[in-house]
Amino acid sequence: MHEWALAEGIIATALKAAEKENFQGITKIKIKLGELQQVDEDIVKFALQEIAKFQSPMLKQTEIELENEKAVLKCRVCGHRWAFGDVMKELSEEDSESIHFVPDIAHVYIRCPKCNSPDFEIVEGRGVWIEYIEGE
Repeated sequence: MHEWALAEGIIATALKAAEKENFQGITKIKIKLGELQQVDEDIVKFALQEIAKFQSPMLKQTEIELENEKAVLKCRVCGHRWAFGDVMKELSEEDSESIHFVPDIAHVYIRCPKCNSPDFEIVEGRGVWIEYIEGE
């Protein structure tokens, strides 16, 4: 259900942006999905299409494009950079699910593979955002 809530937020944001730009219709929405969110792309796309059908006439002919962005983490202690995907396979299903709902909780479950510090930053691949909206 997390994916449906994200889809509702994306549609609401796209409609506000289109209204601000005085679009008569939205022709395309490109959305980036950060890997750390661990959202199911198929569910998000389906939810977006279903919500768009009933939300507004502005969305009747909208192409929806999703693109994943790999998550990159950087240790604040030693400077080492690593991919979230490399450590994700070591997480339990429960830990992975916790990160899915609250990405900042990753600091509880993940440590730098080089120095074992839990002090790292998420450099790329966090969140879900609209890359751009095209309209007429």
